Amino acid sequence: MPLSSLPILSLADDAASFSKSIGDSFRTFGFAMVKDHGIDASLIDRAWQLTEAFFALPVEEKLRYHNAAIAGARGYTPFGVEIAKDAKAHDLKEFWHIGRDLPEGSPLADSMPPNVWPDRPEGFRELFQELYAQFDRTGATILSRIAVYLGLEENWFDAGIEDGNSVMRLLHYPPLEGVTGEAIRAGAHGDINLITLLLGAEEAGLELLTKEGAWMSASPPPGALVINVGDMLERLTNHVLPSTIHRVRNPDPERARFSRYSMPFFLHLRSDFPIVTLPQCITADNPDRYPVSITADDFLQQRLREIGLKK
Repeated sequence: MPLSSLPILSLADDAASFSKSIGDSFRTFGFAMVKDHGIDASLIDRAWQLTEAFFALPVEEKLRYHNAAIAGARGYTPFGVEIAKDAKAHDLKEFWHIGRDLPEGSPLADSMPPNVWPDRPEGFRELFQELYAQFDRTGATILSRIAVYLGLEENWFDAGIEDGNSVMRLLHYPPLEGVTGEAIRAGAHGDINLITLLLGAEEAGLELLTKEGAWMSASPPPGALVINVGDMLERLTNHVLPSTIHRVRNPDPERARFSRYSMPFFLHLRSDFPIVTLPQCITADNPDRYPVSITADDFLQQRLREIGLKK
């Protein structure tokens, strides 16, 4: 099946049907497109407005919310800091990270710093706390469908993502008129987490690397999510569900003077979760690639060093 036929699935379908559809799409492509996801459209519209307003602030003001000591985990990361693993040039983007608000005294606080909130635009904190909660619920529902596809109980992931280190990223790719060299908006990479739920890919640029080695565009219909397998889920499933390499290429000349915005939600396991290969994903033809387990936080820290966010 060619990549151009990446299916558009509906989360409103019955659970069994959606489970098979998204599992098959993940197994084939590492990606799926999902409509009827239940995240409030008016909330999303307002989120785009506030995202654009924040990134339009003076650089000096944005830098007040940058803390290099926490490796970009919360708050602002300036333009040109992140680099894809093994890439030669840094990505042409800036971003803001929102994480989970942990309960008082949580044992996970050492690996999950508190959120940082800007003074403006007005209403930023309240809106994005609610949007984070809606992404979190939708992501948990999708994981329950994936669990069934893998032959697990539908609530199998619940304990692993309770107080999980999930991050919402507000991304701004500035205009690129006059840019030369090898740098692109987001270099070829795989995501670190379990699954990513992405809004904003309607603007051209997101491309997937097919199994045949070709780059193919993936633009969903308006309002739909692009959802992809991350490296943690790939490892957990012994590559039964692959984490597909993807990138955001630079725009065609007629779009180079425009900014591009997107909003991925990186759904993570809780920091202390041990990533152990699922037994049903180990066969004679697919022996266990990861006989030594690793905690979710150790895996994350290892990858943050690889992409330049942590020294």
